[in-house]
Amino acid sequence: MEAIADFFSGQIIQTIPYIRVSDVLEVVIMAFLIYQLALWIKNTKAWILLKGICVLLAFYAAAALLELNTIVYLVDRSLNVVIIGVVVIFQPELRRALEQLGRRNTLTGIFTLDSGLPENGFTEKTVNEIVRAAYDLGRAKTGALIVIENKMSLEEYERTGIILDSILTSQLLINIFEHNTPLHDGAVIVRGNRITSATCYLPLSDNMEISKDLGTRHRAGIGISEATDSVTVIVSEETGYVSLAREGQLTRNIDAEGLKAQLKTLCSETGSERRTLKLWKGRWKHEKTSDK
Repeated sequence: MEAIADFFSGQIIQTIPYIRVSDVLEVVIMAFLIYQLALWIKNTKAWILLKGICVLLAFYAAAALLELNTIVYLVDRSLNVVIIGVVVIFQPELRRALEQLGRRNTLTGIFTLDSGLPENGFTEKTVNEIVRAAYDLGRAKTGALIVIENKMSLEEYERTGIILDSILTSQLLINIFEHNTPLHDGAVIVRGNRITSATCYLPLSDNMEISKDLGTRHRAGIGISEATDSVTVIVSEETGYVSLAREGQLTRNIDAEGLKAQLKTLCSETGSERRTLKLWKGRWKHEKTSDK
């Protein structure tokens, strides 16, 4: 019996791999790099491209499985061109990522949980302020374009405007879009409970199905909703009607209750993710306190 026990214990010991400190270090570094890559994909247009690449990979796998040799051959030969094209398309995002890597404290970033969401979130008070400002502007026939950041970062568009970083209030929004003021032309970008920048330029939608009676302001609101997951409140200067653009769709002449309901949905989505982040932060902090 002892011989059998010694045999099995020896076999078990032989199957357990020897783990070095460098192996653990490699796992930590790779996990950090993958996490940062996932954050970069989430906060840029790379997420949309990634979904397209997944579709192409599925198509390629199906072609290989069905032995469609011509298609497989063409995909294999065009792979290098696709990689170069991705680098060219995302050159601005890659450059900003390297700049941020040079500015940030890398060691702190490894041990800090960051979802990209604003710390103070997007509260119901902010929803009420936006709704009040939109309909006050509508009654005065003053055009407005208010872009509300969701999960995808809008820093690319913030840089086209003037940085404010101010607490959002209805009075401030009305003052910004007032005629003949320095900041009235362009869009306002909202992150959490703050107005980050004003006079921002937005991409125009090239959707040919958009009604011809809609002007540049509405096309810009739809365009930013097509390029990102943001929500845009649009006030028409001609009619005073309030519209909402989300996921490339425009809801025209929405009433105050409908707008408030839509924005509260966004508020609950960001609030849920923020509560999850705080829970993980609390656990991390508790673990560090327990270790002391």
